[in-house]
Amino acid sequence: MTESAYIQAARTRCAAAFVVIVTSITTSLVAVATANETALTIYSSAGPGAISADSYRPVDGAEGLRGAAVPGFAIVRDERDLELPAGRSQQRFGEVAAYIDPTTVNFVSLTDPATRVLEQSFQFDLVSSRKLLARYVGRPIMVERVQGGQVTTLAGTLLSAGEGLVLRANDGTVSTLREYSAIRFPELPGGLITQPTLEWLLNSPRGGKQRARVSYETGGISWWADYNLVFKPGKDANSGTLDLSAWVSIINMSGVSFRDSPLKLAAGDVQRAAPADARGALRRMEALATAAPDADAGFSEKAFSEFHLYTLGRRTDLPDNSTRQIELFDQVKQVPARKRLVYRGLDVGGYYGSPLLEREFGDSSSRKVEVLLEFRNDKSLGLGVPLPAGRIRVSQLDEADGSLEFIGADRIDHTPRDELVRVRLGTAFDVVGERKQVDFAVDTRARWLEEEIEVKLRNRKDEAVEVQIIEPMFRSGAWKMLRETQAHSKLDARQIQFVTRLDKNGEAVLRYRVRYSW
Repeated sequence: MTESAYIQAARTRCAAAFVVIVTSITTSLVAVATANETALTIYSSAGPGAISADSYRPVDGAEGLRGAAVPGFAIVRDERDLELPAGRSQQRFGEVAAYIDPTTVNFVSLTDPATRVLEQSFQFDLVSSRKLLARYVGRPIMVERVQGGQVTTLAGTLLSAGEGLVLRANDGTVSTLREYSAIRFPELPGGLITQPTLEWLLNSPRGGKQRARVSYETGGISWWADYNLVFKPGKDANSGTLDLSAWVSIINMSGVSFRDSPLKLAAGDVQRAAPADARGALRRMEALATAAPDADAGFSEKAFSEFHLYTLGRRTDLPDNSTRQIELFDQVKQVPARKRLVYRGLDVGGYYGSPLLEREFGDSSSRKVEVLLEFRNDKSLGLGVPLPAGRIRVSQLDEADGSLEFIGADRIDHTPRDELVRVRLGTAFDVVGERKQVDFAVDTRARWLEEEIEVKLRNRKDEAVEVQIIEPMFRSGAWKMLRETQAHSKLDARQIQFVTRLDKNGEAVLRYRVRYSW
């Protein structure tokens, strides 16, 4: 850089800015003869929908998500060409993830398996302004300042570095500097590195170029699924169809960027080994993740052991400190769906293990009617793909202006094919319920209790609806229905249900009497 160019650059700096210029850096990183190749398989340990967008996007006043807190990890497989001498040699391997688990590193020479690792270390003492200044106390440096639009340079020995600099000039005078534009250091001190680096003591039987594969586990990276549904009402309020699209979101805060990399995502609850067996766990997981994508396509899915792998059919970039969304599968349209209205007037959590004889117990009533959207993950309906856990958002078309309006969101767990998917949308605005106890009798000597319940439902919509009423049999483990105004069906030993149809602007009243014994 010429002196005039240097002056121009200095003028644009803030006087209090701290810019470190290293004029000479000598490293012993391994030269790469051909293109490196990095593949990775990402595992998520987050619950579905557990990562808020506020954690990884800029928000005023928020600290955000740090790499160590990202709920997931990846198995990275990095292939490079190394030039090795015969016998023992010290080698460095840079551009590795900052959140690497060094105990999981596995080195293999693909061209000469006899090459062995004798010693291994992970160097993470990264260069910084503070560390450079600390290393140069008592050593000569050059400090640049902007005065009157001109750049001046002061050379001397650094005596102290804190709130400012204390510098002894070559003529013996001592100056304190609080404002400067740049500091120039002759070289990078030994022991400081510019990026996390693996260092090995290798023993190779012969010299020459070798293709090496290095595998390791790193934190700071995760993925989750996002599903978008567009619900289209049918002929009645309880039926319709939906269009479903699925995306995967990947967050990379591992401290390294992955460029043009084969990618796999693992879905399922994968058990991680204890730290003492971390390297063995990596070898087991690496075995299932070594195949490279074989087509320029989207994700393909396959079952592997007790979980599922989603392999991207093309390479992709995952820059550090970024998120990326990739379509999981093509949009599926016209999937039959059913909207369910469910009324639970009393939710006591089931039978408590001893008779509940208090008349007032469970006497409170909710008015809310829950709204659910259900569809089956069936191949005959265009789906039939194992759905990884994730967030699911539902919209509905407003025919007045053709816009999509949000109507609810939920989370789903890992869902195999041919299973029912149930999405909770919220509570109904125009359908309300009311539950009350109308009679109660107990005979502790004869060991029985009778309770009569009345449930009222009101529909204020301009169309008929069907409501599922769920009632708990919670007072004792043994119960018998004495009479009812509508036949019930058992959901399980502790719950019964009634299904009632309400005309538009209609009401319905249901009564039943049950006897408990013990």
